[in-house]
Amino acid sequence: MNEVTIGHISEFPERRGRVFRLGNLELALFKISDGEVKAVENSCPHKQGKLADGMVCDHHVYCPLHDWKIDLNDGLVQAPDDGCVSTYPVTVDEQGNVILRIEETVQSKVS
Repeated sequence: MNEVTIGHISEFPERRGRVFRLGNLELALFKISDGEVKAVENSCPHKQGKLADGMVCDHHVYCPLHDWKIDLNDGLVQAPDDGCVSTYPVTVDEQGNVILRIEETVQSKVS
């Protein structure tokens, strides 16, 4: 598993999405109110809405297209809808660096 430093925790706005591209993979990253960062694929399983544009409440993001509620901890869509998105482990080190762990080795770009 590879580790990619994607920025400093101070660069992430609370409860707002940030897009991170890793080759063909596009992720949505969210800083939760307690300073924790979550990463999920940036595509709702329903109609591929961009989750980075969604509203965050607690540990959930709401798809901007049809308001599907997705748990940022495990990627599961909440009832009455169903489905899931992939999640990716993220840590914040003692210096405040946000580190994404992923299995691919490709070029990356944060936007």
